[in-house]
Amino acid sequence: MNPAFSVIFLTTLIGAGQGLFLALFAAELAGLAEHDFLLAAGTVSLALTALGLLASFFHLGRPGRAWRAAAMWRSSWLSREVIVLPLFMVGVFFWTLGHALGARLLLVGVLTTLACVALFVCTAMIYASLRFLQEWASAYTLLNYTLLGLASGGTLATALAAFGAPRWVPGFGAAALGFTLAGAISRVLSLRRNARLEPLSTPQTAIGVRHPRVVQRSMGFMGGSFNTREFFHGCAPGALRQIKWGFLLGAFALPLALLAAGLAAGSAPLLALAFAVQFLGLLAERWFFFAQANHPQNLYYQAVS
Repeated sequence: MNPAFSVIFLTTLIGAGQGLFLALFAAELAGLAEHDFLLAAGTVSLALTALGLLASFFHLGRPGRAWRAAAMWRSSWLSREVIVLPLFMVGVFFWTLGHALGARLLLVGVLTTLACVALFVCTAMIYASLRFLQEWASAYTLLNYTLLGLASGGTLATALAAFGAPRWVPGFGAAALGFTLAGAISRVLSLRRNARLEPLSTPQTAIGVRHPRVVQRSMGFMGGSFNTREFFHGCAPGALRQIKWGFLLGAFALPLALLAAGLAAGSAPLLALAFAVQFLGLLAERWFFFAQANHPQNLYYQAVS
């Protein structure tokens, strides 16, 4: 598939916002209630999800009709995401407002947590439900979306706490390390699974010809078309391998090292750098996630000329 940067930023930004909120609410339930810090960090969570929502509008052909995306909520995971995302944002807003007023709105926090979990499920199932894209049609898609959101949100919570609530740093840091490590294991397992996949179709079944050897000489156009632009990323296999190793390093290995060093030294700049590096790595991971999906139509459009 050809990755859309609007969707890449949507999923990474809201994932970090979701993970950050869950870290903050877990700390509140643990009795670490510092209203000023929760107000500031809750505002960051709301800002991240708002930026993600804004990025999604760049993926729409006609943004003025965006409201119609919610019309198919009975059968479409995308429609459900469109409904749940604003609900999550409203919950974060009122939860944060409560801390601005010096109050603990635990019921609002619980309801927002439920919306957060539902949002993870809806976002991941948009892709996991597409059975004809084998790379996405896996439980790993839901697991990875959730773990990577928790990892980035936990790392961000650790960095914010280092500047505003130092006593929270060890707890947030331990969670960030754990979720980043779990995310790395899950993502490597998904890569191994995808590397072993075999196409469900062949060039023969794609065009209905039973000849043992079918080779495309031309795609039938003087240039590209919607199909060749939207369903193939255009990168060489070598470039894909470099991006794969790049995101494994940037999203997991380097953040783990920076988190460990920052926690050991009590260094806020190192912890902030850990989040920045991890977020960039997750952008590359999400690009690879979309690019690795091999649409069946590519069996037909194999060559430009």
